[in-house]
Amino acid sequence: MCNAFSFIVVRSGKVYWKRGMDRHEDLKVHFNLDDTKEGNLVSCEISPKNKDYLQPDEWVFTFDEVKVPDWWRVSHENASWGAFKKWKKEVYAIVNVKKLLAFKSPFETKSPRSITNKHKALLREVAFVGDSVWNSVGDSVRASVGASVRNSVWDSVLDSVWDSVGTSVRDSVGTSEWSSAWSSVWGSVGDYMRACYGSNFNIPRSDWKYTENIKTKGYPFAPYVKLLNMGLVPSFDGKTWRLHGGKDAKVLYEVSVDDLKREVNPDG
Repeated sequence: MCNAFSFIVVRSGKVYWKRGMDRHEDLKVHFNLDDTKEGNLVSCEISPKNKDYLQPDEWVFTFDEVKVPDWWRVSHENASWGAFKKWKKEVYAIVNVKKLLAFKSPFETKSPRSITNKHKALLREVAFVGDSVWNSVGDSVRASVGASVRNSVWDSVLDSVWDSVGTSVRDSVGTSEWSSAWSSVWGSVGDYMRACYGSNFNIPRSDWKYTENIKTKGYPFAPYVKLLNMGLVPSFDGKTWRLHGGKDAKVLYEVSVDDLKREVNPDG
């Protein structure tokens, strides 16, 4: 797998790259580059030595080739670093590094004493937009900053939070519910975490994929983020929606999917 910043340098010294595109083969196709002549171009990368794009220790230049062409000069590497500066500026205008590094488990936020109509309304919105979360966030972020940046951010910031939230919700719904519908519960919690993760990227509304049916001018999965800021986590076991809160992720509210649908569309 290629790492960002991935780019191609041709003999003339021109550097080809595109934000969101990590694979050299994709770059060749996108820019219609002719690599049939041996040594006509060279694939390169500049990436963090520690593979952490939020807290890189050192950016390192490498060739993605078995043999470096004999035409390579210092000027080619200088041009590469110049292109890297442009790529870095574009990417980090999208990635909210400070906010991502401050991301914490929702169960560290004090949850409300009681569930109000406002919280229930957010849960209904979550139930409506949930089907498109996983693919939308994953594909939209990748298209904007590339797979390597997307994966690094997820691994370095959210993996541990994901595990703690998932485990807490599993314990609070009970063994029987978890055993019979673990994929639904885990999937709904995963959607929640992915939606909160996506809110840390400054991506134009029109670039969020598969969200044409979500009528909003802002972030399409904002209801999830609002619940996060309230210390609440939604889960769904295929039959029942729940809101969890507190250090033990206890169930603060639950409603059957049929009742939830009736609340959204009382005449349906």
